[in-house]
Amino acid sequence: MFGYVLINKPELKIREFEKYRSYYCGLCHALNDKYGVFGRLTLNYDMTFLVMLLSDLYDEEDKTVYGRCVLHPVHKHCNRRNDITEYCADMCVLLTYYKCADDWNDDKKLSKKLWAGRLKHKCKKIAKEHPKKAEFVKDKLLLLAEMEKEEVTHVDKTARIFGELMAEIFAYKEDEWKNDLYKIGFYLGKYVYLLDAYEDIEEDIRTGSYNPLKGIYNNEDFEQHVLNLLLMMIGECTDAFERLPLVENVEILRNILYSGVWSRFGKTKAENQKKHRKGKEG
Repeated sequence: MFGYVLINKPELKIREFEKYRSYYCGLCHALNDKYGVFGRLTLNYDMTFLVMLLSDLYDEEDKTVYGRCVLHPVHKHCNRRNDITEYCADMCVLLTYYKCADDWNDDKKLSKKLWAGRLKHKCKKIAKEHPKKAEFVKDKLLLLAEMEKEEVTHVDKTARIFGELMAEIFAYKEDEWKNDLYKIGFYLGKYVYLLDAYEDIEEDIRTGSYNPLKGIYNNEDFEQHVLNLLLMMIGECTDAFERLPLVENVEILRNILYSGVWSRFGKTKAENQKKHRKGKEG
């Protein structure tokens, strides 16, 4: 359910893309250093966005290093890290662990059980360092799993739970910026949940899996209805975003929120329309 908070690369300047990649690489290195190769596998674009957002807001002093790694053995790349990078690395592992454990309980996928097993010990350490957030993430994912088992069809009820989960992670500190960070996380989380459901709708119908959008899928205005929901989520998110005094990373972050987050939606919509045309022709 992660990987939707993307950049729109063609719209970025070269130096902006290089800076974005340096934060992404920094998060990757932090995950590897703290949690090994299985930690590195939890890397996602959504947490890279959070690293850049919080680093700018709290004016963190970055440590930049140029070097090679397993993923980039030929050319040296810059990786940029600070205390917030370490926090977001913890959240990557925490979210992935509880999601894998939940997937194992629901679908009995052995791969998820094995991955959760690899991360379990690491999560105990994270829970000691971030007890409130660890407990909150665990409780919200359990609640979400219960609602999905009950086949709750009210889209906002399930999306809200994931939104609250992301809001807790975005609210880094108890300070003057907490409310706006909470709002950004809340609506971005709802957006991610809804877009994930939209992307999986046809497959979930075919397999009989849960999807909160099933009840409205056959409506004539299904595509427009989903688009309106997503626009509403991003509108609320950007409203809070623009209130923050961001400077260093603001143009890259705007690229993500105003353009990049729509990449997956556009791709999925185009694929669905192609399938529908083929179905009619067949």
